[in-house]
Amino acid sequence: MRRVAQVVAVRPEKLDEYRELHRAVPEPVLDRLRRCHIANYSIHLLGNRLFAYFEYHGDDLEADLALMAADEATREWWRLTVPCQTPVPQAAPGEWWATAEQVFLME
Repeated sequence: MRRVAQVVAVRPEKLDEYRELHRAVPEPVLDRLRRCHIANYSIHLLGNRLFAYFEYHGDDLEADLALMAADEATREWWRLTVPCQTPVPQAAPGEWWATAEQVFLME
């Protein structure tokens, strides 16, 4: 299993919209996440930062993320959510959600 933590900023004027969208994530989007071997996915808010965490239980995260990006329901979902976000300064070129370094784990 691989743990992934990511950060993106939320546009302040879109915060209420972002919260509302996540009150009813479409089942096809959730199903695609599951079929891409993603579990225990959560998003947290602090100030204008969104922090996401998920556990990846597959063998090829990049391939599963490509499947997700090709999924029509997911693409429609992103069409709604992406305008609410903006990358953080720490994001690598071309990276939307910046991947955070794990510095501690207690199991």
